[in-house]
Formats: sequence, structure tokens, C-alpha cells
Amino acid sequence: MGKRNLETLVGLFVLLGIGALVFLALQAANLGNLGSGATYTVQARFDNIGGLKPRAAVRAAGVTVGRVTSIVLDGKTYQGLVTMDIQKDYAFPKDTAAKILTAGLLGDQYVGLEPGGDDANLADGDTVAQTQSAVVLENLIGQFLTGRADEAGAAAATTPAPTTTEAKP
Repeated sequence: MGKRNLETLVGLFVLLGIGALVFLALQAANLGNLGSGATYTVQARFDNIGGLKPRAAVRAAGVTVGRVTSIVLDGKTYQGLVTMDIQKDYAFPKDTAAKILTAGLLGDQYVGLEPGGDDANLADGDTVAQTQSAVVLENLIGQFLTGRADEAGAAAATTPAPTTTEAKP
């Protein structure tokens, strides 16, 4: 009888471990909040979405208030059109700004909302007018390097050429 109890405890421990791994996998994949609450849809246009993905978090003041549902390229403006579902519990003013931010130094990207001061709120189907695109690390490095090259080129252009005096025999 003692051996059977031990096997049952080991089995429960294994099931608990599998449950913990599933929970961690859902959290790592950003699928842990599968809320079924009422939402409203808003859109935002960005020049560069960086590494933003569908199901990414939409946050305001660090609190997750929604999810990115889809990302498509607008064929007319050639901008990324990001569609977001925001929980109805959170009403944002019409002049809210949307930014694509990064969680940590090399973390996942998410949409950050900064509320404005308008009296009217965003409604279902509205578009966020003020947006700031993602900061792409490769672009920053390229700008830094070309800035250094431009500085070096400008310094070389302003430095007078060395004059040599030759002695005449």
C-alpha cells in the first residue's frame, strides 16, 4: 500500500510540473491573458512597426489594457496599419498618442498609449492620429556610424593641407 501512495504522489508532482511548464509557456508567448471581456477596436498607422507582432500587449502606464489583433500594410500610404482591441473598462481620449515601445533592452515590442486631454473618447473603429514608430536598433547604429563618418569628413575638409617646403639646391 505504501508503494502505491508513493506512485500517486509522484504522478501528482509530475502533473503539477507539466501544469507549471504550460503556464510558463503561455506567459512567455504572451497568451496568458485570454480575457473574454468586452472590447472596442481602434487602429493606428505607423511608418515602421519594427518587431511588433499580433497578440502583442497594448499598455497604458505599464498596465495591459488590450492586445494587437492584426498588422497589415496599407497599400495607399505604405504604412503599417495596426488594429488593437482595447478593454471597454478603459476609455481613452481622442487625442491619445500611440508609440511602439520595447520591454527591456532586447525584449518584446508593445504598443504604449499616452492619454491626451480631449473630452471626447475614442470609439469603436476610430483611428489614433498621433503615433510614433518603433526605434530600430540597426537604424540607430547606422546613423551613429554615418554621423561619425560625416564628422571625420568635415574635420578633414576644414584642416589645412600640410605645406612642405622644399630646399632648392
